[in-house]
Amino acid sequence: MSVRLSVREALSVMSVSVPVSGERPRIASVDELLQSETLAALVARHGRVPVRDALRQRLDALRADWGSAPLSAFEPATLAHDIGLALDEAARPSLRPVVNLTGTVLHTNLGRALLPEEAIEAMARVARAACNLEFDIDGGERGERDAHVQSQVCQLTGAEAALVVNNNAAAVLLVLNTLATRRSVIVSRGELVEIGGQFRVPDIMSRAGARLHEVGTTNRTHLRDYAEAIDARTALLMKVHPSNYEIRGFTASVPMEGVAQLARERGLVSFADLGSGTLVDLRSWHLPHEPTVRETLAAGVDLVSFSGDKLLGGPQCGIVAGRADLIAKLRRNPLKRALRCDKLTLAALGEVLRLYGDPERLVARLPTLRLLARPREAIAQAATALAGALSERLGEQATVQVVACDSSIGSGALPVAGLPSMGVRIEARGSRRERDRQAGRLLAALRGLPLPVIGRIEDGAVLLDCRCLEDPAPVLQSLAALRWLEKAT
Repeated sequence: MSVRLSVREALSVMSVSVPVSGERPRIASVDELLQSETLAALVARHGRVPVRDALRQRLDALRADWGSAPLSAFEPATLAHDIGLALDEAARPSLRPVVNLTGTVLHTNLGRALLPEEAIEAMARVARAACNLEFDIDGGERGERDAHVQSQVCQLTGAEAALVVNNNAAAVLLVLNTLATRRSVIVSRGELVEIGGQFRVPDIMSRAGARLHEVGTTNRTHLRDYAEAIDARTALLMKVHPSNYEIRGFTASVPMEGVAQLARERGLVSFADLGSGTLVDLRSWHLPHEPTVRETLAAGVDLVSFSGDKLLGGPQCGIVAGRADLIAKLRRNPLKRALRCDKLTLAALGEVLRLYGDPERLVARLPTLRLLARPREAIAQAATALAGALSERLGEQATVQVVACDSSIGSGALPVAGLPSMGVRIEARGSRRERDRQAGRLLAALRGLPLPVIGRIEDGAVLLDCRCLEDPAPVLQSLAALRWLEKAT
C-alpha cells in the first residue's frame, strides 16, 4: 500500500529519489544528505555547518514554491549544484583583484599603487610569525615601530627624523593638532583644496583644533601677505600641494624658500603638505617634474608630509619628515597611537624604500614608476592583443579599434599632465542614443567578468586604456565569459 506524506512532513525533509506517479517524493533527512557522497565535496570545501545551513535555506525556497518546483529540484545532484553555487558566491571575497584599464595609474578607487614583489613577500613574512614591531632586540626592551623605516626615510630625504601614520590626511592632522592647537595657521587662499571624498584642508584644520588664517587671493598670493598676517597667535606657515587642479594665467605664489625663510625670521614653524610626494626627480624618466621631499626640505621647510601609496609607490601611509625636535613632539601626541601603522604596512614600506637605494633598477622593480614610464610601443602591443580578442568576441555588433589616448597619473599628482598611451575603443552600431546605451551595458558586462575589467566611456564608446595592462593573458581568458552580445540583441 502506498503511503502519502502530510504537507508538514513533506516540507521538513528532502527527496533523494524519483517518486511513483501520483505520490510525494521519497524523502531523506538533511543529516543523511550531508553524509552522502554527492555532497561530500561541498562539505570538504566549505565545512559541514555552512553546507547544512545552505541546505536548509534551499529547503525554505522550495517550500515557498512547493506547488511548481520540479521533482528534480529534490535530487541530491541538483541540490549539490544549487547549494554549491550559493556557497561559492558567499565565499567570494568582497575585496578582489580587478584590471585597471581606466587610464588613471594611481586610481584611488582601485587601490592606488601596486606593490612590488619584495614588499608583498615582506608582508607575508611578518604576517606568519611574531616580529619585533615594538621590540629592541639588541637592548631587550620596548622599541619604537617607526624606527624600522626612519633611517631609510632620512637617508632618502635629508631629514633629521621621520615618523609614519596611516595616511597623509592623518599626517596633516597630527602636525596641526600637535603644533597649532588653539593657534592660527597661515595658508594661501589658492591652496585651500578639496580632494577625493570631500576632504578639505579647512575642515581637517578645524578638526585638529587649529584656526585657519587665509591670505592672498585665489590666483595670487605674495610673501607680504604672509608677513602681514603674522601675529601673536600664529603657529605655522603652511604650504599645500594644489592636488587635483592647477591655476593658469595671471597667477603668483610664494615658493617654499620664501615661506621657510619668513618662518625662521619670525620664530615660527614652516610646514609643507606635498600630497602625493615623490622621492626622485621624475624627469629622469621623461615625466613632468614634481617637487621632491628632499628639494622641499633643502629649501628650509621644517616639516614635510606626503603619502606612501601614491608617487612613492608603496602601501597606504602618511610620512612626516623634518626637524628632529618637532618629530619628537609629534610622537608624544596621544593621537600618534590612534593614527599609527601596523606591521604589514611598515614591512612593505621598508622594502619599497630599500628599492630607492638602487636608482638604476628602480623603474624596473617599482610598479608605479614602471607603469608611468612604460613605453608606448609596449602599451600598443597589449592593446592590439586585447582588440583582437574583443573583435572576435563581439563580431559585427561593434567596431573595435586600437586608438591613441592619454593616461593620467592620478591621486592629485600633476593633474593636468597627460601621458601618451594606447587603448581599445569599442563602439556599438546604431544611433547615438543606442550607442550610449550599449556602451553602458558593455562597461557593466566587463565589470561582471570573472576578472572584472574597469574601463571608461568616452564620446559614446567604451575606452580601455592599456597602460596598466602588462599581461593581457588573464583578461583574454576572462573574456570568454563576456555576455554583452546576448544582452544587446
